Amino acid sequence: MICFDEFGPLEIRPYTGQNWAKKKQPNRLPAHYRRLHGVKHLLAAYDLKKDKLYGHIKNRKRRKEVLEFLKYLRSLYPEGDKLYIILDNFSPHHHKEVKEWAKNNNVVLVFTPTYSSWLNRIECHFGPLCKFVLSNYYYKDHKELARAIRRYIGWRNRNVSHPDILKEQRKIIVA
Repeated sequence: MICFDEFGPLEIRPYTGQNWAKKKQPNRLPAHYRRLHGVKHLLAAYDLKKDKLYGHIKNRKRRKEVLEFLKYLRSLYPEGDKLYIILDNFSPHHHKEVKEWAKNNNVVLVFTPTYSSWLNRIECHFGPLCKFVLSNYYYKDHKELARAIRRYIGWRNRNVSHPDILKEQRKIIVA
């Protein structure tokens, strides 16, 4: 069982947050900036059984990119295993090419009810990603932002065996 969703748009701009800056010289974000870099999108998946996150940064989130990511997910599991992929009702997910590919590759697409994408378990992983990757940062380009997202996903997947670490981080985010 795999949960899939898109996160974004990700843009290069200052993200507000909190820090422990000295009173006299706080690390301030610029008040004005120019959007010269365009946007990117994170296509992400969460394996419920392995408790593992996967993610790819893409320029767009059309049927083509969705299908590429689904093919990547399929490659992670033996062909004989039936994959159940939970996703929302975003139009590229319903494209006939995506549905045809799923049917031919032992994949069952399970759509969340309309206006209920919050039922998808991957949604709760986007909050910590925002907290640890975006909050209080101003990345210089999309490469740097993508590197930070990959580092976070790697850190999160390495710390799954230490639920107390993740539990403490969730408490900080909620507080």
